[in-house]
Amino acid sequence: MSTSQAKGSSTLDNEEMLLVLQQSLTKKRVLIVDRHSPARDSLRLMLGALGVTMVHGAGNSAEVIRQVKGNRFDIILSDFVLDDGRDGQQLLEELRHAHLIPLSTVYLIITSERSYTNVVALAELAPDDYLIKPFTAEQLQARLVKAVYKKHVLRKVYEQIESGALQEAIAACDRVIQQQPVYMYDALRFKGELLHQLGRTREAEEVFRRVLEGRVVPWAKMGLAMALRDRGALDEAEQLAEQVTSEAPEFLSAYDFLASVHEAQGRLKEAQQSLQRGADASPHNTVRQRLVGDVAARNKDLLAAEKAYGKVIERNRGSSLRTVDDFANLSRVLIERGDVAASRKIATEMKREWRGDKQAELAALVTESLCLHAEGSGDKAQQLVDKALELQRSIGTEAADKGKHVSQRLAIDLAHACYATGNEGEAAKIMRQVAAENHEDPHLIDHITSVFEKTGQPDAGKALLDQVGKEIIDLNNKGVMAARSGDLEGAVQLLIQAAEQVPNLQFLVNAAKAIYSLMDKKGWDADLAARALDYLQRAQRKDRKSAKVASARELYVTVAKKYGIATDNT
Repeated sequence: MSTSQAKGSSTLDNEEMLLVLQQSLTKKRVLIVDRHSPARDSLRLMLGALGVTMVHGAGNSAEVIRQVKGNRFDIILSDFVLDDGRDGQQLLEELRHAHLIPLSTVYLIITSERSYTNVVALAELAPDDYLIKPFTAEQLQARLVKAVYKKHVLRKVYEQIESGALQEAIAACDRVIQQQPVYMYDALRFKGELLHQLGRTREAEEVFRRVLEGRVVPWAKMGLAMALRDRGALDEAEQLAEQVTSEAPEFLSAYDFLASVHEAQGRLKEAQQSLQRGADASPHNTVRQRLVGDVAARNKDLLAAEKAYGKVIERNRGSSLRTVDDFANLSRVLIERGDVAASRKIATEMKREWRGDKQAELAALVTESLCLHAEGSGDKAQQLVDKALELQRSIGTEAADKGKHVSQRLAIDLAHACYATGNEGEAAKIMRQVAAENHEDPHLIDHITSVFEKTGQPDAGKALLDQVGKEIIDLNNKGVMAARSGDLEGAVQLLIQAAEQVPNLQFLVNAAKAIYSLMDKKGWDADLAARALDYLQRAQRKDRKSAKVASARELYVTVAKKYGIATDNT
């Protein structure tokens, strides 16, 4: 929709608005997702009759991923039944979770299943609308116009979220609540989630309670449960999430949430059961299957871990969500189960699928070293560990230069191989670095602990983690104390030093915030700003949903705006 249309839209009556929206459809870029070519052609003709000419097609999920990475689509029309056992709902979840499509993209599912309407009302990530086959061009146009109008009403909320201006996004939600009561609940959902993301737990709780007074919906119960968990009311949070799984079994994030509560309570067996319930309800969701594998491995339920990791590999072929870690996870469990031959087979498959990838090469070396150690061939295992260490240094240098992600799980496995072959110095060095850079990630810390247990040195592991924790606190306190005393320049230097030395989420965020606070007082500095943005982006890659990251990004947007600097939207 053009700027002039957007500005005038509030004064138009319904008929004029309908006409404006119908005309705006002709300017939209559309992606049709259907495994049958004739169905895509038929829908293309129907869109053509509505004046929509920028139409792309995709026959499978892998092609969808390729297309959305190369184009920004205004509308995606997806058939419910896709290739490889997935459906249009799961594709939507993958696209949203991987941030491959913006919030402003209309996603509409086409289905012959009338029962789908019951599912869509309860889904965590519901499409903007759905169409039951068969339908006419007029019905398609009416649904698209309705969805486009809703996106138009919420466009300011989307824009502010994507720019990182979360405070302004909350203000945009308030305007929608006041001016467009039809979309009040959509705006309240965004507002509650944004407040939660900013760590304003009590305010988020109030928003979700307000929604529940007027309408009992799964997302509001889950929002309230998350707020309660974050302020320590675990029992009440668990009770609410259990209600959601009972009343809306299709709201799958409730199972993940329950597992997180059980973990916080130290009930790992129940955590595994909750995740398994979610995985059974959505067998093609590989993110959840991976979580099942992780918690099962921690519970020493190796058969369940093997099964879950196997499903991740099987169902992630061609997906943007596949990783080298998936193969390494399965290989590790198979070695622990004593099935060295199967572990080698997975490593071979990984090398074939990830030909030319250095991290895959490293994972294969580590796997083979651990296999040889299990077979009692220590000398051969040692040679492979030496090669792996050399390759790991090369990967680290390349990642630092290009801003690439380095697998932390793989680094822990390499440390395991080092301990197994007697190279304790290198092993301890790797473990210290991974622990320091990821001290806020309980799953990686558990992985480190399990390696120390497997190598018969649990006390050494505890001592190392305790020491790393103390060093992090000391390092952070120096910078924080300098900032509190008013020495912003000194605080920036200390926190930069901490972030360079130990690039964990806390130090990256603190350094970025210190730089923005300094520039807020002293003026914009392009070099310092570039460094702060790098820290912020690295922190975001570690945990996109972190309240600390959201707070730092909010400060970045505020200071940049003060000096008229355009912000980076990544």
